[in-house]
Amino acid sequence: MTKKALITGITGQDGSYLAEFLIDKGYEVHGVIRRSSCLNTDRIEHIYQNPDQTGCKFFLHYGDLGDATVLRRIVNLVKPDEVYNLAAQSHVKVSFQKPVYTADIVALGALRLIEIIRDSQVENGRQIRFYQAGSSEMFGNVKPPQSEMTPFSPRSPYAAAKVHAFWQTVNYREAYGLFAVNGILFNHESPRRGETFVTRKITRAASRIKFGLQDKLHLGNLDTRRDWGFAGDYVEAMWLMLQQDQPDDYVIATGESHTVRDFLDLVFEKLSLDWRKYVVIDPSYLRPTEVDYLLGDISKARTKLGWQPKTSFIQLVNMMIEHDMELARKDKVLIDAGFKVESNQFDQ
Repeated sequence: MTKKALITGITGQDGSYLAEFLIDKGYEVHGVIRRSSCLNTDRIEHIYQNPDQTGCKFFLHYGDLGDATVLRRIVNLVKPDEVYNLAAQSHVKVSFQKPVYTADIVALGALRLIEIIRDSQVENGRQIRFYQAGSSEMFGNVKPPQSEMTPFSPRSPYAAAKVHAFWQTVNYREAYGLFAVNGILFNHESPRRGETFVTRKITRAASRIKFGLQDKLHLGNLDTRRDWGFAGDYVEAMWLMLQQDQPDDYVIATGESHTVRDFLDLVFEKLSLDWRKYVVIDPSYLRPTEVDYLLGDISKARTKLGWQPKTSFIQLVNMMIEHDMELARKDKVLIDAGFKVESNQFDQ
């Protein structure tokens, strides 16, 4: 029989790559999306199918991690074999400005969902495998490299909420025998990354600067080090975790770390630009508490899952530059033709 997967956060970067991956595996994929007056489905439009057409394997349902009633209705309707909880208020800096909302969606949202899964298993007598998206931010400033045995020391409301969701997942696994796993994913990027995240912000701005559409890029701390990988590689690891005989938690990373300054150097050099002429260090982009150095140890994932990243750091950066150069090229054509193009946050 065709396996069914339910993905929260399907309109996000990870959700879109995971949906593609699972459809290619033959799954029937269901996604939870929030109702919005503005279209927010651009990352999944290429895989959208009319649910009335024969053989449709992709379905969307309105819902929210803050609404347990609707989540329960969706789970009961779909009867998924696997649930991937990728939804979150995922911007670390924003979590300092919206800590209560972040905790409600990231921490309690995960708890609502896993409690619904526990009830559904009891009522229907069938197992649902659950994946909870963790984050390397949970480690805070603990000395690298960080592994599954590294203690957590969260330094933001977002990270603290993710730690709560992590331990609830572990607790439900141990207390109720749920097949529930945590994927502790280090930073993962792609051309689909939101433009307010630092890597995409840099590639988008640099491309626009190259075409004369922008002259400044505002950034915060350039010395933070991150383990950056490709999101398209990481969704395979999520799936592999749910195919194991026993549930467990895994760090997913590349084992390489680079500073924001390294990323800037690579992007601007690729475009034959000197970032020092354009970058403004803006204190408003500094976090109240910073995480200085993240570097993942993927020994366990490599050994037990047989997983390792396929995309190098340079390949990732080139992929993002190529995508954003094409966007900037289109913007330039429109502006030259007399059309107004909204710059939004790209001038920051």
